[in-house]
Amino acid sequence: MLVTDFDYELPKELIAQHPMEPRDHSRLLVVDKYNGEIEHKHFYDIVDYLKPGDVLVFNDTRVIPARLHGFKDTGAHVEVFLLTRKNTTDWEALVKPGKKLQIGAQIKFSDELSCEVIDKTEFGGRIVRFKYDGIFEEILDRLGETPLPPYITAPLEDKERYQTVYNRERGSAAAPTAGLHFTKELLQKIKDMGCEEVFVTLHVGLGTFRPVTETNIEDHPMHSEFYTVSEEAAATVNKAKAEGRRIVAVGTTSVRTLEAASESGQLMAGSNFTKIFIYPGYKWRMVDALITNFHLPQSTLLMLVSSLSSREIMLATYAEAVKEKYRFFSFGDSMFINDRTK
Repeated sequence: MLVTDFDYELPKELIAQHPMEPRDHSRLLVVDKYNGEIEHKHFYDIVDYLKPGDVLVFNDTRVIPARLHGFKDTGAHVEVFLLTRKNTTDWEALVKPGKKLQIGAQIKFSDELSCEVIDKTEFGGRIVRFKYDGIFEEILDRLGETPLPPYITAPLEDKERYQTVYNRERGSAAAPTAGLHFTKELLQKIKDMGCEEVFVTLHVGLGTFRPVTETNIEDHPMHSEFYTVSEEAAATVNKAKAEGRRIVAVGTTSVRTLEAASESGQLMAGSNFTKIFIYPGYKWRMVDALITNFHLPQSTLLMLVSSLSSREIMLATYAEAVKEKYRFFSFGDSMFINDRTK
């Protein structure tokens, strides 16, 4: 299967630069995953497509201020973008400019924070070891910047608008953006109608924006992301599956967690790293329906949603979204890939 099989034309003006206010007033395109039938709604209408007994699975990760600016011993400016925490001191990071940054290089951010490059990664990144006085998270909050995807060029006035209202676990380099549409009031309304909420954690890495450079998608090496599933979450999801109730994933990161942690056919509690790559032909184990945003052309996320439905239906759906001038990507509108058979 070729990467060009997942291409579509997107006018630049449809890339959303600002979040919608209120959150749940973004548009919602509802598509039947089997026949491609489309309805145009607003996100607060999602309650009309949910059923009592549905289990909605949310990713409760929180975006950290992952971009740091520092200087090498030579005085040259360096930008360090934190990706994945390895332990209390070590992080996988992207460093710019990084081509000539060798193991042993020292980077200073302030009198209280510095790091040393201790290794290189297979994708051109670095492993850095921090030295600091005090509590690392508090220092990072003071010195770091909250990153935005490269296609968002407008400044963000309220940093909390790039966080979900249910975020809890710090660690992401990017937001699980399908969750940005929910308000606390809408979440309560969904609970009151008899749906169950489950929270898992997957810390989103910058690899989610990394383009597929291989001609054949099967040759693409997926990035690794850390996830956690609690005993309570696993029990709730497994019970619902056994009873034939729908599992509705909120975002592709929830999908990756559910599918990665269920190789046995049951959702397993625990923590691990996953490189799961979902594209057409994948045999789904957990997820029935999906709330998601509109994804980049030729991206692994477009391949994932095409797998849940079909490539033909998704490309036709995206063409309809472009025609109707939906807002695309992180701050854009939403889509519900619906399964009406359960």
